[in-house]
Amino acid sequence: MGKKVKWSWSSALIGAASAVAATAIVAAKPKDPTFHLISINLTSLKLKLPVVDTELILTVHVTNPNIVPIQYSSTTMSIFYQGSLLGSADVQAGSQPPRSCQLLRLPAKLNGLQLAHHAARFVADVTRREMVLHAAVDIGGTARVLCWDHKFKVHVDSHVTVDPLFLDVIDQENKSALDIFT
Repeated sequence: MGKKVKWSWSSALIGAASAVAATAIVAAKPKDPTFHLISINLTSLKLKLPVVDTELILTVHVTNPNIVPIQYSSTTMSIFYQGSLLGSADVQAGSQPPRSCQLLRLPAKLNGLQLAHHAARFVADVTRREMVLHAAVDIGGTARVLCWDHKFKVHVDSHVTVDPLFLDVIDQENKSALDIFT
């Protein structure tokens, strides 16, 4: 019953190193970024008889929850209404520090002719003061880990309910999926 166990420093160091490595792997596991539409601001209306094209600024709050900074390339977000392409917003190339938040201001253009194709539905939405839009974008870039750049792509799908009169964001559901290429 009183058998003495021999202490080994090498076993203790190997165990401690394994614990540190496991913790680093869990902490470094890439996480999906989050996106949240903060506001929509009207910048101009362009009359092209018989329709009106609209230019907007979309303010989007982006969170990078990862422990590495990212660089991303410019891209275009597509905006849909009732399944039809209504317009687009430009995402400029940029970067974001690790574990940080930032606001992006995206210039957007909406095609009045496409909206005219859904005139009856649009009038009903204006009467209800609720208009549902869908947006999709693929953002590509690189994340630097130590000396290596890892390419990634984030696909973002958003369903946003807005007040078409005052351009207030009523509700939104944003989903993002991160793919890393090695």
